[in-house]
Amino acid sequence: MSALKQLLTVAIVALFTTALSAQEGHIQGTIRDENGIYVPGATILVQDTDLGTVSDINGRFTLLSVPAGERELTIKYLGFQDIHHQVSVIPNQTISADLVLESSPIELEGVEVSTFGFGGQSKALNTQKNNTNITNVVSTDQIGKFPDANIGDAIKRIPGITMQMDQGEARTIIVRGLSPHLNSVTLNGSRIPSAEGDNRDVQMDLIPSDMIQTIEVSKAVTPKMDGDAIGGSVNLITRTAPQGFRLSATAGSGLNLINNKRILNGSFLVGDRTADKKFGWMVSASINDNDFGSHNVEAEWSDEFEYNTGMLDADGEEIIEEQKVNPYNSVYEVRNYMVQRTRRSFSVNMDYKLDQNNTVYFKSMYNWRDDRENRLAYSNEILDGEDIGLNDFTIDDQGNLLRFPVEATRETKGGARGGRNENARLEDQRMQNYSVGGEHLFGKLKFDWMTSYAKASEVKPNERYIGYASEFSVLRSLDTKKPLFTPENMEDAALSNFELDELTEEQQDTEEEDINAFVNFELPLHLFGDQGSLQFGLRTRLKSKVRENSFKEYTPMTNGYEFLDQVETHSYSDPDFLAGEKYQVGSFVTPEFLGSMDLNDQSQFEMESVPDEYLRANFDVDENVYAAYAMTTQNITDRLSVLAGLRVEKTDISATGNSILDQEDRIGEITKESSYTNFMPSIHLKYNFTPQTILRFAWTNTLSRPNYIDLVPYLDIVAEDKEVYLGNADLDPTTAMNFDLMAEHYFRNVGIISAGAFFKKIDDFIYTSVLEASDASYGEGTEGFEIYQPHNGEEANVYGAEFSFQRQLDFLPGFAKNFNLYLNYTYLASDTNGITNEDGELREDMDLPSTSPHMFNASLAYSHSRFNIRLSSNFADSYIDEIGGNSFEDRYYDKQLFLDLNLSYSVTPNLSLYVDLNNITNQPLRYYQGNRQRTMQMEYYEKRLTFGLKYDLFKN
Repeated sequence: MSALKQLLTVAIVALFTTALSAQEGHIQGTIRDENGIYVPGATILVQDTDLGTVSDINGRFTLLSVPAGERELTIKYLGFQDIHHQVSVIPNQTISADLVLESSPIELEGVEVSTFGFGGQSKALNTQKNNTNITNVVSTDQIGKFPDANIGDAIKRIPGITMQMDQGEARTIIVRGLSPHLNSVTLNGSRIPSAEGDNRDVQMDLIPSDMIQTIEVSKAVTPKMDGDAIGGSVNLITRTAPQGFRLSATAGSGLNLINNKRILNGSFLVGDRTADKKFGWMVSASINDNDFGSHNVEAEWSDEFEYNTGMLDADGEEIIEEQKVNPYNSVYEVRNYMVQRTRRSFSVNMDYKLDQNNTVYFKSMYNWRDDRENRLAYSNEILDGEDIGLNDFTIDDQGNLLRFPVEATRETKGGARGGRNENARLEDQRMQNYSVGGEHLFGKLKFDWMTSYAKASEVKPNERYIGYASEFSVLRSLDTKKPLFTPENMEDAALSNFELDELTEEQQDTEEEDINAFVNFELPLHLFGDQGSLQFGLRTRLKSKVRENSFKEYTPMTNGYEFLDQVETHSYSDPDFLAGEKYQVGSFVTPEFLGSMDLNDQSQFEMESVPDEYLRANFDVDENVYAAYAMTTQNITDRLSVLAGLRVEKTDISATGNSILDQEDRIGEITKESSYTNFMPSIHLKYNFTPQTILRFAWTNTLSRPNYIDLVPYLDIVAEDKEVYLGNADLDPTTAMNFDLMAEHYFRNVGIISAGAFFKKIDDFIYTSVLEASDASYGEGTEGFEIYQPHNGEEANVYGAEFSFQRQLDFLPGFAKNFNLYLNYTYLASDTNGITNEDGELREDMDLPSTSPHMFNASLAYSHSRFNIRLSSNFADSYIDEIGGNSFEDRYYDKQLFLDLNLSYSVTPNLSLYVDLNNITNQPLRYYQGNRQRTMQMEYYEKRLTFGLKYDLFKN
C-alpha cells in the first residue's frame, strides 16, 4: 500500500506543477489511412529529441512538452511508408497535426498489390507491437476473412483461445485453458454483463462479428485494467466515426444442410463528419436469421446396479441388493432440435471535438437474440432398484448388464401459440451498453473519463413440456461410444402404452445490470530521460443480478389426454440422422398441439405450482467493486522500457437465497454479506533488440470472483434423494500470480512470428465438492446424506507455451508468393491440490478444469488479382470440464476440429461477392464420462453454406 501512496503523492504534487515551460508546446493529432479510417498503433517520433508516442485505438496521439520551433514528425507503421511532417510548435499552445498514411506496394504474381489490402491486419499488428503489455489484436479485415458470423467464432482464431459451443456456434470463451468465468470481456473498456442465469460467462454469440472493429486480447493485464482476468481480458472495440463519408452494406443468404432451411443476413454502416471536422457519427446495424437444428444422443453411466431380492429384512423392509458391474449407461436419450435463431444488433457512436484539447463522445450497442426452439427427446432411464425383480435383468459372465427395465419418455419442448413464442420455447437474450465519456488536456495533464450503463437479460416465457411415459424391458448395446437401447419387445413401445406423465409451463427471468464509471489521469514523469509518464485513476462498478423463475404443473380435467395415441402426433424420425441411422426418435406430440392448449382455462386444466423446480435457482445478488490504481511507464534506455504499478480492488457483496425443506417448503430467505480487498502489483518489461524484434516479460497478479449461484446462501434439503444442496457465501475469490515471457519479430510487409511461455500459480480455485454428512447438522435425519457445496481448492499451477506465425509468403517464387499463411499453437499443462472425492479423500493428478493441452489454428489463403480463397482449421484437444465425486464421474469435453472455407471476388473496388462454407468436417459437440469410450453427449450440426454481396464506399 505504501508504494501506491508514494505514487499518488507524486501525482498530487504533479497536478500543481502542470504549467508549460515558456519554451514548450503540445502536439495533438490523428493518424488515418487513405480511406479516412483512423489508425491505431502508429509510432510518432519528434526528430532530434527523445520524444515519441503511439496513436491510440482511435488513431489519436498527444505529444507533451515539445520544444518550441520548427519540428519534424516521423510516423512509422508496418506495411506503410514512413511519413515526415513539418510542424511549428508554439510556446504554451497546442497545435494540430492530422496525418494520412500511404500504403506500400507488395508485388504478387502478375499484379502489384497495395498493402492497403492488408490494412486492417497491419493496424492490428502495429497496435500489438507498440503495446507495452502482451496482447493479441485482431482487426476487422481479419475477422472478415474468416466465415465467422458471431464474435465468439472470430475470437477462437486467436492463439491460446478455445470456445465452448452451443448449437454449433461459439458461445463462451476459454483463454489459455482457463474457464469462462476466469476471464473478462469488455466493450470499449467496460465490462459486459452476463445474460446467463447462474454464472459470469458472457454470451459471445450474442454479438455479430461485423459490429466490431477490433478485438484486443490482453494476456498480461496492466494496473489500469480490471483485475478479474486470470486467463486474460478480451476487449471488443466498436466502430468509430470516420474522417469522411463512409457507407458499407452486406446482404446474403445461405443454407443449413442439416434441414435444408435458409439463412438470411444483412448489415450496414454509415458515417460521416462535418465540414469543420468537429462532429462525427457512425450508425451500424446487423441481422442474421438462421433456421437450423441439431441431432443429439446423450447417456449417463454407472458401475453399480441395484435390484430387489424379493426378500424382507428383520424390520419387514425389502432387501435391495447392490452389485458391481461393468460400466453401463443407466440413461439413454435421442434428441432432435429444431431452432430458429434471429440475432439483431444496432449501434450509434458519436464524438464531438470541443476544441483542440477537449473531446467528448457517446457510444452505444444493443444486441438482441431470439432462439425459438422445439426439442423432441426420447429418453430411457433404468428403474429404481426396488422396482427391478430377479427375473427382470440379465448380466453375462463378463459382468456386462445386457437387459433391464426402463421408464421410457417421449417429451416435446415448445411454447404457447400466442405472443412471440410461436409454438416454440423462446429464449430472449439481450445485451445493451451505453457510455458517455471525454478526453481532455489541461497543461501537461491528460484526463479521460467515462460513465456507462449496461444491462443483460434472459427471458423464457411460457416454456412448455409435455411428456408421455411407459415402462418396458430394453436390450443394451455394448458399444459405449455409440450407446443404444432397443425394446426387448417392440409391441411394448407402442404409442398406446405411453401415458401422460408431464404437462408443465415454466417462466424464467434473469437480469444483470452494471453501472460503471472511471477516471484516468496521466502526467509526464521522466525518471530516466525524456520518455516517461505517471498514470493513476479510479473506477467504480455497481452490479446487481436477479433471477426469478416459476414452474407450474397442469393436470387435464377432461378426457382425451391419457395416452399418446389419443393426441396429435408426428413422426420425427430421420433416416439421415447425423449420429447414425440406427438412432430414430419416433413420434411425439406436435409443437402446434402443445402450443394450442389453453392452460389458463381452469375448466380444462388444474394448475399446481412446483417449488422444487425453481426455489433453489432464485436469488438476488448485489456486488460493488471500488478500484484505484497507479502506474508509471519509463524508457530506461532507448531499447528497454518498463511499466510498473499497483491496482487495489475492494469488493462488497450482498447475496440472498432461499432456505428450502423437502424441495417444496420455503422456510425463509437467507442473506449474507461479505467484503474483501485485493492488492495486485505488476511489472511489464519490453526490450527492443531491433525496431522489429521485441522481447517481453510480465509479472502480474489477478483475481476471479465466484459465480453468483455459488455465492448465494441457499439451503435445499432433498429428503427423498438423501441429498443436501448448499451455496457458500464464504467463498474466497480465486487469485493468481502470473509470469509471461514472449519474443516477437514483425515483418515489414505485415506479418509476425512469435513464441512465448507462461506460468500461473492459482490459489483458492472453486469446485463443487460431494461429501457424506457425518452428523445431522443439517436437520434431523440428514446424517449420511450427500452434501453438494462449492468450496475453495488449495492451489493449481498452469504451464503453457505459445507459437504464432502470419505473413504474406511474398519471398517465394512465382505464383507461390500469392499465398498467405496464418498459424498458431498453444500447449497447456496443469496440476491441482485440494480437490477431494466423495469420501473426503484428496484426489491426485487432477488437471484444472477447462485446460485443453493442445490448441491449434491454421489458415492458408491465396490471392490473385480480384480473387481470394481461404481454408481455415481450428483444433482444441479434450479436457476435463466438470469434476465429479470420483474419477468415474468426471465429465470431459472432447477434442474438436473445425474446417471452414471462404471465397471472395472483387467485382469493383467497392463491390465484392463472397461464399462461405462452415463445419466441413461435420464436427460434433461431444462429452464423455471418465474415459473417451463412454459417450455422455454427441451433438451434430452439419455444414452451413452462406453467400452474398459486400459493398464499401469511402469518400474523404
